[in-house]
Amino acid sequence: MAQAFVNSKIQPGKVVVFIKPTCPYCRKTQELLSQLPFKQGLLEFVDITAAGNISEIQDYLQQLTGARTVPRVFIGQECIGGCTDLVNMHERGELLTRLKQMGALQ
Repeated sequence: MAQAFVNSKIQPGKVVVFIKPTCPYCRKTQELLSQLPFKQGLLEFVDITAAGNISEIQDYLQQLTGARTVPRVFIGQECIGGCTDLVNMHERGELLTRLKQMGALQ
C-alpha cells in the first residue's frame, strides 16, 4: 500500500515533496518552493502523517531513495534529496534551471 501510494504521487514533469507538517526542514522546503511560480498542479506537498502508515511510507522512501527522512524532494521521478540538497541546488542556480527545463514554472 505504501509503495502504491508513493508511486502514485511521483510523476514526470511534477515536483512532489513528502513531508511531515511538524518538521522544520519540511517547512523550510515548503517556503522555498512556494515562492517559485509553479504552474497549477505541478507542485505537491504530500503529508505522510495523513496517510496513516507513516513507517511503511518511510521504509519505502528508504528503499527508493536511500533515506527515510523527510522531506524527500522529487523533481519529476528523480529524488534530489532533502531540504539541504534543495537549498544547495537553489543557491547554485540549478533548481530554477531544472524546473524551467521540465516546464514546471509559469
